Amino acid sequence: MSRLFNPAAAGLLVLAAFGFNESNVGSAEIDALYARGTEAPAGALRVFHLGHSLVGRDMPAMVAQLAGADHRYESQLGWGTTMKEHWEPGTSIKGFELENGHPRFRPAREAVSSGDYDAFVLTEMVEIKDAVRYFDSSIYLKRWADAGWKANPQARIYLYETWHPLDDPEGWLQRIDRDLSRYWEGRILVPALRDRAIHVIPAGQVLGRFVREVEARGGVGNVADRSALFTDGIHLSDLGTYLVALTHVAVLYHRDPLGLPHELQRADGSVANAPDAEAARLMQEIVWAVVTSYPKTGVRAHEL
Repeated sequence: MSRLFNPAAAGLLVLAAFGFNESNVGSAEIDALYARGTEAPAGALRVFHLGHSLVGRDMPAMVAQLAGADHRYESQLGWGTTMKEHWEPGTSIKGFELENGHPRFRPAREAVSSGDYDAFVLTEMVEIKDAVRYFDSSIYLKRWADAGWKANPQARIYLYETWHPLDDPEGWLQRIDRDLSRYWEGRILVPALRDRAIHVIPAGQVLGRFVREVEARGGVGNVADRSALFTDGIHLSDLGTYLVALTHVAVLYHRDPLGLPHELQRADGSVANAPDAEAARLMQEIVWAVVTSYPKTGVRAHEL
């Protein structure tokens, strides 16, 4: 566990290695920001999802089914879209019309300025190393966060950690292990921090932990190996989508997902391919173990 989940100061070590130090908070302040955790929400949430195909339509729809009838959400998506491209007026977003041709679409700048949302979930494009090098990821995370808090000071801002192609030459699991501190924290999250915490939805860490467990056992239920979680080299299958949706629910609602339904629908109402009971239980157990072991989720250890 400790190899995957670095302490809050790990991000600062990465910053030093890159000579990158935009943040006005030091390691002690970062520790304090995340040691406090957050309170579990008192009721249903309204959530906005901003990103690309690793968000997709089906994952937020599954979150809504798992969270309960009063959960509400909208989104703005693109193809490989950066936080910068979503922010800047007049920027052409690839796949915009296709990805947002559904009732849950809302223009992102309108949404973040409305004050309507309890939680705003953003992610960055993949390849993540290119995003931080060329598209000012930390600057735009801070701009989105500041806009959300200006409209609703009680809103929670989340950075959704994703993943990279299965055939990455560095090794898929190896990058899952390393990229959390060196990119997601060190180059995006920590430089954007000031005096409020931006929390993390650690989907990459959950995927990595689940894959390790499944492959160590030679398969679990109807999940034989990592390929069952994907439709191609990077996009999620229904099984992978379910696992990532569980992670969102656990973080957003501080909810242990053990026992949640595993037979769900896609966004279009069709029946999703479901993990069987054995695989679903392992998914749920691993999600909660990861979420409660990583302080930047905001889910405190006493909620175990």
